[in-house]
Amino acid sequence: MKPAKFDYHAPASVEEALALLQRYGGDAKVLAGGQSLMPLLNFRLSRPAALVDLNRIASLAYVSEHDGQVRLGAMTRQRTIEFSPIVARKLPLLREATRWVGHLPIRTRGTIGGSLAHADPAAEYPAVLTALEGEVVARGPRGERVVKAADLFQTYLTTSLAPEEILVEVRLGAMPAGAGYALEEFARRHGDFAIVGIAALIVREGRRCTRARLATAGTGPVPVRLRAAEEILERDGLDDAAIDAAARRASELVSPDSDLHASADYRRHLTGVLTGRAIRRALGVAVRAEAPPRRRGER
Repeated sequence: MKPAKFDYHAPASVEEALALLQRYGGDAKVLAGGQSLMPLLNFRLSRPAALVDLNRIASLAYVSEHDGQVRLGAMTRQRTIEFSPIVARKLPLLREATRWVGHLPIRTRGTIGGSLAHADPAAEYPAVLTALEGEVVARGPRGERVVKAADLFQTYLTTSLAPEEILVEVRLGAMPAGAGYALEEFARRHGDFAIVGIAALIVREGRRCTRARLATAGTGPVPVRLRAAEEILERDGLDDAAIDAAARRASELVSPDSDLHASADYRRHLTGVLTGRAIRRALGVAVRAEAPPRRRGER
């Protein structure tokens, strides 16, 4: 298949890109990495009057630290995130999630801003943004506004961004030192979108859980914060009984749809199984982070 005819523009600045979006009055699409948009165009599921390509705007690609946050330009490639020393130190959950994204050619072209703006609820980055209570910066004709993760995703492939706005930055609070983290995912094949995925962050003091954050991928039209499951861990601790109770509760908190890949009941079952796995693996990461370094010769 070939896409329907469209105008093509490659602006050199965000201001020029915004002017183009205004010119087309909501009938233009922003092109970032193109890994999701191009198939939609080729199958003619999307027929914009124009594409506004952001790839020549160098100012939108960066990873930096600022006031306890890691800030990522919207055009930062997933491959850059995978190997960023800042991400490795401050956001290891994001680094782990990135390794689940597609295959090498996809991560080489795909961008964090493009993934979040596309808002596929089975993708990894929306789940991580939700679990880490992140936010994005949107710029439009009236200036910039900050959008919390909870307010960004509305339904399948739909965000609260206006047609004439561009997502320009992603902001995530640095994870606490020694925090446990994990992303557990089940897909039909390596590189496929998740049938269900769970992003987990655990902060502990001994067997006590001082902070738990759990979010889903693939369990409905938007990522879901499993708040009631988090509360079980923060109240009851991190022993096997509490983890099992949190996993059971997680399966009750989601209302997935059935499709050709999995039934709603199967997705609910997977939510419980993967939540338990993610919590236990995150706990293991936290325990290892607290262990004293071994001396040479020790086993």
